[in-house]
Parts: sequence; C-alpha cells; structure tokens
Amino acid sequence: MIQIGDRIPATTLMEYMEVEGNGCSIGPNPVDTVKASAGKTIAVFALPGAFTPTCSAKHVPGYVAQFDALKAAGVDEIWCLSVNDAFVMGAWARDQKTGDKVRMLADGSADFAKATGLTLDLTARGMGLRSNRYSMLLKDGVVKALNIEGPGKFEVSDADTLLAQVKAGV
Repeated sequence: MIQIGDRIPATTLMEYMEVEGNGCSIGPNPVDTVKASAGKTIAVFALPGAFTPTCSAKHVPGYVAQFDALKAAGVDEIWCLSVNDAFVMGAWARDQKTGDKVRMLADGSADFAKATGLTLDLTARGMGLRSNRYSMLLKDGVVKALNIEGPGKFEVSDADTLLAQVKAGV
C-alpha cells in the first residue's frame, strides 16, 4: 500500500469536460498522473463511486466549498478520483457543479487504485472492485499526507481534515 513519502504510481486517468455554453464535449482525455502532478501541490480525494450517497452529499461538496481556502493555503489543484468511466465523471461534475474547482478524474479500470493498494472490493454489493475512500496531499508527485477511511466511514478524508494538514505545513 502507498505510504507517506512514496511517489504516486505512473498511471493514466481519464477526464471528460463540457464546454460551457454550447454543450460540446472535450474528451475523454488521458491524464498522466506523473506529468500532471509534477511541480504542483495537489489535494486528492478518492471515493467508491460517482452519484453514491456519501460521495454526492458530503465528499465532493466539501472540497468544492473549501476550494478557496485550499488554494489560499497553497494547493494548486483538487482531484477527485473514482472507479467510473470518464463520461460518468463528467456528468457527476455537472451535477455537483464542480466547474474549474475540482478535476473529476476517472480511474475506469481501477489501475490507480490497484497500483496504490487502495482498493475496495464491493463485488458482493454489485459494484465490483472500487477505490477505497481516502484523501492525500501530493507535492511534486510525492505523498505528504494520507488519510484512509475505515469500511463505511467518512471521518478523515474530508476537505476540512486535509485543509488543516495543508495549513500545518504537512
């Protein structure tokens, strides 16, 4: 499992965006995790699935609400990762009104989740292999903070917790 001090794995996530106003799509576009994180401070949060109750009611809205505070504390980007396809993540971004605040990145085949060791097997619930719920702070692709939730929990991966860690200079 990935640890504080480790580099994030070299994988490709996918991103789908809509051009505001005319409804045209851009993507899905590949996002190389190593290149996209180089030289940046990134708040990453991952969750089991788009449009699921806790993820939609608390996790994503918390990061959207804390966008300005995270930016002021030195975070360059916020990434939301989920084991869904890029089209679902794009629709969820629209539904959650993430705009340019949170990059909604698809880990469709769970490659990033598997490479980090942060998978969650929800096969018995009809959802297959998913990402565990967690947050991490990356600086130039290196994990500086890692907050992994216990099964069914939402206590340490929220935006307020990661913001406090950023402000503490983690």
